[in-house]
Amino acid sequence: MNVIASLFLGITMLLTALFMSARMGIFQEVLYKKHGKHPREAMFYCHALPLPGFLLLTPSIWHRVALFTASEPVSLLGVASLPKLWLFLLGNCITQYICIRGVFILTTECPSLVVALVVTLRKFFSLLFSIFYFQNPFTPQHWLATSLVFAGTALFTGLFDTVAQRVGLVERPKKE
Repeated sequence: MNVIASLFLGITMLLTALFMSARMGIFQEVLYKKHGKHPREAMFYCHALPLPGFLLLTPSIWHRVALFTASEPVSLLGVASLPKLWLFLLGNCITQYICIRGVFILTTECPSLVVALVVTLRKFFSLLFSIFYFQNPFTPQHWLATSLVFAGTALFTGLFDTVAQRVGLVERPKKE
């Protein structure tokens, strides 16, 4: 596949995921209005219903289990040892649970656009952390993406309007 086709495919996949995520957020808002706010129940169903699909991946999962079990053991406070990859997976599961639980609680309290903005910012900061932690280069494309994320956040929060009012470029709305 050539570079342009690969780029087009990637952008198409990202846009599709973005629109599907936005649609799901709106659907959640409608469900919460109709049936009440139950973030733990929503989180359970969103994670339990796809589980049978993993049966299709059973051979791959068992292969990964064997790889994880064969990884280098790590001592836990001198009491027990656990394979390193299982420890990493446990840490990942705990942090993901905390994150996704926060997102599901946020969906009950905020409009879907706010949730999408918060999740996008979290992904952005995770990406920045990854770039700096693994010492990857920060390219001009990263700078462009950074400026677009911050500009979008500023537009959404009304930062540009507030600055324009304080500088005197736009009149402040009259209080009644």
